[in-house]
Amino acid sequence: MPKPTSIPGHDSQDSEVSQKRRSVNGASVETVAPKKRRVFSASEKLRIVRAADSAVASGERGALVALLRKEGIYSSHLVAWRRQLDTHGTVGLEARKPGRKPKHDARELELRAAQKKIAALEKKLLIANAVIDLQKKAHEVMGIALPDLSELEETK
Repeated sequence: MPKPTSIPGHDSQDSEVSQKRRSVNGASVETVAPKKRRVFSASEKLRIVRAADSAVASGERGALVALLRKEGIYSSHLVAWRRQLDTHGTVGLEARKPGRKPKHDARELELRAAQKKIAALEKKLLIANAVIDLQKKAHEVMGIALPDLSELEETK
């Protein structure tokens, strides 16, 4: 088993604030904090898409590549943002919550609720028409004359 080594002038214990670690052979190694993922706001995305469009329209060779390098993005970002802008407008560029996409959007849910209500009302109408037909047959069997509805409509 190797003997523990110490470097003269250094503490044998690393403090928590220190970002140095000891490697297997005892030399210090700098650790770098992991980079955080960049998040672009809708206004930044729109600005970059417009700048890319103007770079392409200028016809200058390499203008788009220079813009992508300056902004630190890939061309796939630009393609995705253009697609979002075309399909949903500027609202499509806004950040969404992470996670699963909803199965149905608000319009579809509203449409389904309306269709369900229509089906229930049609069912009630069928029942009401059946009851009216039954009442007519009962009046015929009993020999009771039905009131004339045309007279009621004229008085209104």
